[in-house]
Amino acid sequence: MDTHAALYQQGQARLEELRRLAPRHAHTLQDKMEEHGITRRDFMKWSAAVTAMLALPLPFSTLVAEAAELADRVPLIWLHMAECTGCSESLVRADTPNLDSLIFDHVSLEYHETLMAAAGWQAEENLEHALEAYKGNYLLAVEGAIPTANNGAFLTVGCKGHTGLEIIHHAAEGAAAIVSVGTCASFGGVQAAAPNPTGAKGVDKVVNKTVVNLGGCPPSEKNIVGTLMYFIMFGKLPALDMFNRPKWAYGARVHDNCERRGRFDAGEFVEQFGDEGAKEGYCLYKVGCKGPYTYNNCPTERFNHHTSWPVLAGHGCMGCSEPNFWDDMADFEKPLGRQLLHGLDATADTVGAVILGATAVGIGAHAVASVFANSKED
Repeated sequence: MDTHAALYQQGQARLEELRRLAPRHAHTLQDKMEEHGITRRDFMKWSAAVTAMLALPLPFSTLVAEAAELADRVPLIWLHMAECTGCSESLVRADTPNLDSLIFDHVSLEYHETLMAAAGWQAEENLEHALEAYKGNYLLAVEGAIPTANNGAFLTVGCKGHTGLEIIHHAAEGAAAIVSVGTCASFGGVQAAAPNPTGAKGVDKVVNKTVVNLGGCPPSEKNIVGTLMYFIMFGKLPALDMFNRPKWAYGARVHDNCERRGRFDAGEFVEQFGDEGAKEGYCLYKVGCKGPYTYNNCPTERFNHHTSWPVLAGHGCMGCSEPNFWDDMADFEKPLGRQLLHGLDATADTVGAVILGATAVGIGAHAVASVFANSKED
């Protein structure tokens, strides 16, 4: 309780600082919500949901609401490196729009190549101005891996032909906080898959500052906005796991919260796509689901207004929020079999006891036998 009280006071002090800053938009968040038919009641329900997602007590929902309303006081610079823009798509493809996308619009977005109207020399000037005018105060979001081979020559951006490596070093220097959005920016993604000819790396491997990694291909819009809200509320980064991912979002295994977990425990598995087990919603482990090895909140947060996520739609988790997932998790439609996974040499015969924790969770012998009966064939 004392810890929460101290954190609440810290949040209040932070928001008081933001209130003293001039708003950067003519229209308030309330104006935008009214324009799109979002009521104050809806806004407070959203605030409570974000509070719960951040693993904070319910009284913090008032801070979340105030932080959202004051979001236009925090400059955000969003850079695109070696990527497909799918992470931006994850955030802005809402068709209502929902509150997540409105919050993102309400932030003082100083630079975003996909969303801004400027192009060419004007875009270059906008970035240079934002980096200088808000130095030490802006939140830097990076989408995409950083090619480092040949001094970064495999990626050049803008009229002046600066390499992505040069841009990220310059932008990181003046950032108050840095967030890698998506697996490419976090861990290199597909660009870093073997043999990685461009020397692609995650942002945290090329800068000398702490970086929050939002793994996922793409990450949930909730994880992006939740991290943004935390920084606005407290002016600091959330607690991170061993891979610098926020614990509130990546603290539990996909397997543990999966709606098909009961099928796993009962030994009911899809043997091949389209069979009767697939139609009945059986566990997808035998057709390659990597949920037991993956940490993310996909089963609870889902995508597109909590509508669905890959496993609910009928395909196994690919482990896309984990480091080196293109190499470590392949093949994506077969069980892992024998290979090195984050330093643990796990075979199909031992994975149940070691990684899945079969003994710890006390699943029945039938379930274990069903999972690994055909391990030699895999």
